[in-house]
Amino acid sequence: MHEMTGHILTVFMGFFAIMNPIANTPVFLGLTASDSTAIRKRIAFKALIITFFLIVAFILLGKLIFSLFGITLPAFQITGGILVFMIGLQMLHGQQSKVHSPATTAAGTENMQGALSIAVTPLAMPILGGPGTIAAAMNFSSGGGMTGMLITIIAFGLLCLVTYIFFVSGERLVKLLGDEGLMMVTRLMGLILAVIGTQMFITGVTGAIKAGS
Repeated sequence: MHEMTGHILTVFMGFFAIMNPIANTPVFLGLTASDSTAIRKRIAFKALIITFFLIVAFILLGKLIFSLFGITLPAFQITGGILVFMIGLQMLHGQQSKVHSPATTAAGTENMQGALSIAVTPLAMPILGGPGTIAAAMNFSSGGGMTGMLITIIAFGLLCLVTYIFFVSGERLVKLLGDEGLMMVTRLMGLILAVIGTQMFITGVTGAIKAGS
């Protein structure tokens, strides 16, 4: 029992380092800058639920999914990198990402589905459940049989809970910063997202070149 707890903790810390809820909290706040507290909580919850089941799917069926669709990890990284870069570039220029519509339109009508769409892209995929997280999940669960898969799922579930707490607690930071401060954070996080996207793209291209040589 003690050995299993230690292994869960090791896997949890590995996931924590890759998904990094501390660094992703300002990114989350930047992406949801125009949303209310209630909508932010719904976006956070939906994003993490989607991320959890996405990673569980890759833990259980990762190799089958990749081979079935003829997908390689470098291709996944290149596509994810382009997507994150484009979203970061829009945020850097102070624009609302086209993948995210505010909860209230100019006419004053509710557009909840548009607001929550950000939970799918880019939060759940590829920021939280990105290539690094997927590769780590498949690596942690491989070779351990059903026990290894179960430990990986438990550890990742705990991380999703911790990440949700970070995202919701970030609301205090929003109140402290105010509108102008939040706009500065949004632009800064846009720059960081653009850099992350570029790095994902470079990693994917490098992997593709190595695989082809």
